[in-house]
Amino acid sequence: MCSAEPRQPQQGASRKPCSKVILEDTWLTFKTEIAFPLNEHPRIVGPRRYRYHSPLISAEWCAFSNYPWGRGLINFAPAEEALATETYRTWARLFELLRFYSCIVDRFHISAQVYQWRVLGRQLDVGWLEERLLPLGFRLVLCTRAPDSFGAAREKRLAVSGNPAQYDDLGLFAAEQALFREFTRRSHLPSMEVEVSHDGVNRAVEQIAHWFETTGGLYI
Repeated sequence: MCSAEPRQPQQGASRKPCSKVILEDTWLTFKTEIAFPLNEHPRIVGPRRYRYHSPLISAEWCAFSNYPWGRGLINFAPAEEALATETYRTWARLFELLRFYSCIVDRFHISAQVYQWRVLGRQLDVGWLEERLLPLGFRLVLCTRAPDSFGAAREKRLAVSGNPAQYDDLGLFAAEQALFREFTRRSHLPSMEVEVSHDGVNRAVEQIAHWFETTGGLYI
């Protein structure tokens, strides 16, 4: 919380966590289910005595079209590339201005690279973006699952989905997962992979927290 008169840090006071996580991979890998508990995990955002809001961002917001499940920062049309680039630049600048705060991002530029390459055959340049994210402490977490577990994940998702047709082609998700691994491998951001098959959300959250805590990812 911010008071009207910010207190100066006392000598020997501990730094506050400023962890910044980008969760990536195809649909049905439970990125959102991981994002919410991660955004409240005391090893990621610090201890809290009560629940309050903190940033949880997604490039999957389809804000470029005035209808549900339209275009946005991931699936933008070629004519919208300038709009998408400006939006990514705006997010980067906001992250820079708020650098000493934790932030969880549920899909971002890796998802855009995968979509633009798979659907439109276009190579998306994100090097400039990662150059700005890297000094802020951003890290990538690839959420994956075994190919034979997508069917069970789909059944679970259909119970709450408003657009069930998007989960029809399970073969697409397995193929996309290979692309996500490739583009993550090319990224300059530190990265790790977590396995979410067989209801592994809680395990994945703890693995991410442990990675950040033991490898210096909590502070910048």
